[in-house]
Amino acid sequence: MAYHLRPWLGTTLRIAAVYNLFWGAWQIIAPLSFFKVMGMEPVNHPMIWQGMGMVIGVYGIAYFFASYDYIRHWPIVLVGMLGKVFGPVGFMYNIAIGAAPVSFGYTLIPNDLVWWIPFTLMLLDARKAGYPLR
Repeated sequence: MAYHLRPWLGTTLRIAAVYNLFWGAWQIIAPLSFFKVMGMEPVNHPMIWQGMGMVIGVYGIAYFFASYDYIRHWPIVLVGMLGKVFGPVGFMYNIAIGAAPVSFGYTLIPNDLVWWIPFTLMLLDARKAGYPLR
């Protein structure tokens, strides 16, 4: 299957990898610090937040490997994109029920929203290349 990779999208995925690795490491090393920064009540069980940090860090590893051929590894990009869409959906739900402060929304910008366009372009490239995104 012949296709053309856009180098800047691979670079963007590597930047996402590094970002996720740092974010995940921060949550593992200092799980309660995020809540202090956000002015939120800390979680009762920090190990749950540390587990989330581990998942985010693992995404970083997956993004790194996918960055060299994001078309062939489109399922990794798709799973990442789903997280970047469902995160804001979950935030909106929690705002609606009064379970999260509006200030938490600022985290959506670097964690989710900035990645929507490049991840979408990667998935569109995969579809153009003939991969079944149905």
